[in-house]
Amino acid sequence: MKPTLLDKFMSKKGLYTAFWFIAILMVTILIYFTATLQKEVPPIAKQVKSASGEVLYTYDDVKQGKGYFQEFDLMDWGTLLGMGAYMGPDFTTDFFHHRAEYLYDYYAKKMYNKSNKDLTKIERGAVKERVKQDFHDETVLLEKGVTYTDASAEAYKLNVKRLVKMLVKGDKERAFPGGIIFEKEAEKIAAFVDWSQMVASSLRPKTKGKRGERTWSNNWPPEPLVDQDAAYNNHIVSLWEFLALWVFTIFVIFLSYKYLLKEDKEEDLEPAMKITKLFPSQKKLLKYIPIVSLLFVVQMFLGAYLAHLYAEPTKDFVFSQSLLPFNVLRSMHTQIAILWVAVGWLVGGLLIAPWIANKDHKFPWLVDVLWMALLIVAVGGVVGLYLGSTGHMRDSWFWLGNEGRELLNLGRVWDIGLVIGLVFWFLLIISLIKKASTNNPLVGTIIWSAFGIATLYIAGMMPLHKIQPNFTVDDYYRWWVIHLWVELTFELFAAGTIAFFTVSLGLISQKTAEKIMFFELFLIMMSGTLGVGHHYFWQGLDEYWIAIGGIFSAMEPLPLALMIVESMKNLKEKRPKGFAFDTPFMWITGSVFMNFIGAGVLGMVINTPTISYYSHGTYLIMPHAHIALLGAFGYISIAFLYMTSRANALANGYIWNDKLSKIGFWSLTIGVLLFALPTLMIGLEQTKAAAELGYYYTRTREALEGVKGWMWFRILPDSMMLFGGAVIFWDLFSKTFLGKKDPDFITPTKENEEAAKA
Repeated sequence: MKPTLLDKFMSKKGLYTAFWFIAILMVTILIYFTATLQKEVPPIAKQVKSASGEVLYTYDDVKQGKGYFQEFDLMDWGTLLGMGAYMGPDFTTDFFHHRAEYLYDYYAKKMYNKSNKDLTKIERGAVKERVKQDFHDETVLLEKGVTYTDASAEAYKLNVKRLVKMLVKGDKERAFPGGIIFEKEAEKIAAFVDWSQMVASSLRPKTKGKRGERTWSNNWPPEPLVDQDAAYNNHIVSLWEFLALWVFTIFVIFLSYKYLLKEDKEEDLEPAMKITKLFPSQKKLLKYIPIVSLLFVVQMFLGAYLAHLYAEPTKDFVFSQSLLPFNVLRSMHTQIAILWVAVGWLVGGLLIAPWIANKDHKFPWLVDVLWMALLIVAVGGVVGLYLGSTGHMRDSWFWLGNEGRELLNLGRVWDIGLVIGLVFWFLLIISLIKKASTNNPLVGTIIWSAFGIATLYIAGMMPLHKIQPNFTVDDYYRWWVIHLWVELTFELFAAGTIAFFTVSLGLISQKTAEKIMFFELFLIMMSGTLGVGHHYFWQGLDEYWIAIGGIFSAMEPLPLALMIVESMKNLKEKRPKGFAFDTPFMWITGSVFMNFIGAGVLGMVINTPTISYYSHGTYLIMPHAHIALLGAFGYISIAFLYMTSRANALANGYIWNDKLSKIGFWSLTIGVLLFALPTLMIGLEQTKAAAELGYYYTRTREALEGVKGWMWFRILPDSMMLFGGAVIFWDLFSKTFLGKKDPDFITPTKENEEAAKA
């Protein structure tokens, strides 16, 4: 029977070709959009003045204000244009809302000689139209300059006073102790915040006066005082996305079962690899195990600590907030998470490379050099986070302190050190793998995704020597790292390593694994590249990102989940009892299913434009972020640690018991899934408030008081995760360094080792 077009597409050659076609296409489109970036971003005005001629602030004030905003890490306390942490206010919306309130009072007195609260409904309607005129017709954000009405100029001055007081003296109700930022610095920050307020409230010149007119932020945030709400395009795009994704999901499942997982009795599984010794470089990886697992515990403790502050922001918890402010702890929480996950992956790459090449590095001590370099970056970076954001590095914060960009907080010196370490890691891997006699697509995927991991981080470091003045441009490249680094290159590496392990452990055939991996790579490149756009439409970029970013969504975990189902079936049916790699495989399996839940299911909860518009900057983001990061990437990191420890136990004949490993796994897994419940409930209430009352109210402490019980509910899942993390740390440490010899273990002879290699 002549093969159909679908048969050709789902062949190994067809999937390989499709992957490269979609990769080149998507990267080309992304580069094109990047090249046109400067044409669509909101400008920074040379100066902003009042109608009477008073200069309120200049371009340099906005630039300096952005620097201070980053230096004192305000993005890890509150948000700007909805991006950041959820304890403090959204600075943009604060200025927007208070400006509108002032204009209501101003024009009520001018038009009717009344206060706003005394107006009739008809009078208030007329005042609203005058306020909207001030926002949309009389305030135009242009590079050559902005002229505020005298009313808006007075509103700006009042906003400055309000913000300066909050930043200098603190906001105890929202866990901001104050006493760090100077008044002059706060005034510059106010100029930067007011610029973001104009991004959110003033119309793009090309849309002004037209049907579908929109602000630079595509009408975000919702603000009833000026009738600002989600545009019709958001709703229709969301509808088409749901319809397309339903069809696409069914199609992916059909293709996977028909072409990738159909039973082929002639297809034999590879024998599970036998480990009789560790190469010298692999032995040096053992010292990574307690450090990485301990950082995991510390990171979770900081998360639990932050949860307490979210519930009771006015009270200290163990330490004084003046000593450990919320924003400092939050930046440490996120940076340590990225650190332990990334280093765990480095361990995995260094563990796999000698097995693939069947030989060791010429200089195994280079693994120690990498370990020392990463330790210096970790310690220096964390110390810099604290000293920089607490005002102890006013002259060197950019280089040695913290850059204050959520999730990318490390000072530039530590950033450069991390990139050097990643490139060094890549060179260590490729120097071995390129010599492998059995170089195959699984190996090639590991190599080039490792290259992507090592180099893509550079995107978040432009320009290298100074801050980027325009927040929109800066945030564009920040999301390149957060989304493309994590949800693209890390996903590619995960696909390659999971495929390699399932074949090496004898759970799935090489042929099936390669086809599934190529299908997975195709979906990752298709959805993960331009999918970065769902982060862009509210912060200054044009509205086409609304459709582009949402439509390329979370389908890529499906083939991997199906591969693990097949592997589990093979584990049960074709592997003998006493399978040596139960624990690493348990974490790999957990990773795939948690990836599907966190990135797939919970990602779809927030990705469509309508939901994203109202839930942006709320707790509704947290279940997706935590489960996806921990499940999709953290579990693989832990799997690498257990694989290293298990290989050491097999090589030395240590007794291995999976009981404690399973306790840690299930405590952590159930805990993080339970974590989704309170954060979803809080986020849904916030999203409802944003839709009904406007985003300003959503971010007030008053809006959270009604769901405080859900905040305290987090004690249960947080405790389970902490317990699971502690168990994992002790289990790994004891298995690696306190292992006891199996009395029945026979030291391998040279002949046995040669047979194992063969």
